[in-house]
Amino acid sequence: MDSNYKKIYAGSFIIIQLIVSKLEAIGINPIVKDEAESGRLAGFGTSTPNFQEVYVNSEELEAAIPVVESVTSELHS
Repeated sequence: MDSNYKKIYAGSFIIIQLIVSKLEAIGINPIVKDEAESGRLAGFGTSTPNFQEVYVNSEELEAAIPVVESVTSELHS
């Protein structure tokens, strides 16, 4: 199965929320995948709580990457 969505970041819930907020501010609607929450809802557990992934449409990838780079560079400085 081929998807039009590409993963742009994986990490903690807090950083993901910052990235999502900045993406939405420029008109990009990302998808957040949270396997821990999905597992909890299905009755299963996971070994990595608070770990999420952000996906964007392939057509928005070029605009989304600088946002992720900006957020991660702010965190490392």
